[in-house]
Amino acid sequence: MNAFTKDDLINFFPRLETFVGIDSDGCVFDTMEIKQKDFFHPAIIRYWELESIETQVRAAAEFTYLYSTFRGLNRFLGLCKTFELLKDWPEACNKASLPDPADLRAFCDSGQPLGNATIKAEAARTGSELLAKTYEWSVQLNIDIDTKMPAPPPFQGAEEALEKISENSDAIVISQTQAVTLLKDWYRDDLAKYVSVIAGSELGSKIDHFTMAAVNRYPANAILMIGDAPGDMATAQTIGCNFFPINPGHETESWQHFMDKAYGEFLSGGFSEEYQQNLNHEFKALLPGVPPWKQ
Repeated sequence: MNAFTKDDLINFFPRLETFVGIDSDGCVFDTMEIKQKDFFHPAIIRYWELESIETQVRAAAEFTYLYSTFRGLNRFLGLCKTFELLKDWPEACNKASLPDPADLRAFCDSGQPLGNATIKAEAARTGSELLAKTYEWSVQLNIDIDTKMPAPPPFQGAEEALEKISENSDAIVISQTQAVTLLKDWYRDDLAKYVSVIAGSELGSKIDHFTMAAVNRYPANAILMIGDAPGDMATAQTIGCNFFPINPGHETESWQHFMDKAYGEFLSGGFSEEYQQNLNHEFKALLPGVPPWKQ
């Protein structure tokens, strides 16, 4: 169960006429709520000694990682956004000493792959205490999730859809989850057999994954992104391909819709503009951009 490399994407060889990139957490696997609330958020509080504002930290982290337009961000981007929201929330920043997220923002905006190896190297290069602590937080998160988190089940309908996709399209996993977790999830339930590559954050952004594996190898209308986060929709829009959302809170219904209608539409030549707009509108309505404490 070796991790995949950029060469697996760069040298990807089309076998079929269509290509599907599939997100993992919150899309195929029911992982988002438990992973965030039981692991990510308590670790943020513990590592930065924010017990005095636990309520605010959890609210900011849940909004960022789960219930907003920021859903699905890479863990470092999400942590940075959580700190930025807290710094702008008087009820939080007046009660606790919050870290200045500037170094983390600079790393997140640097264009580097956002993984443990790169943040460790950047912490060493810059001497940033925040990056060093964030690296420690991330490593311990992987250990805790690997050893303590219950095995996340696939959403109802996801495996049936993956089997159908594998019969008609080239398919890979396109995720910002780190490889150690992705490989465990996909191989544990024997779902890896439905995809050719499992690409995580170490191999770059989702746009990077698509660019290396699919762009210029398939027509844009023959490429599909399946995801549960606004970043997935933005990725599809950037490369000009189709996007099918797995709507948060309605995952089973989304996979049923995919099987009943969406995948057939895609195989028939791609989504019509009207159909894509309807999918996007329904999806965006579920994820607000303004936190509830600012409304």
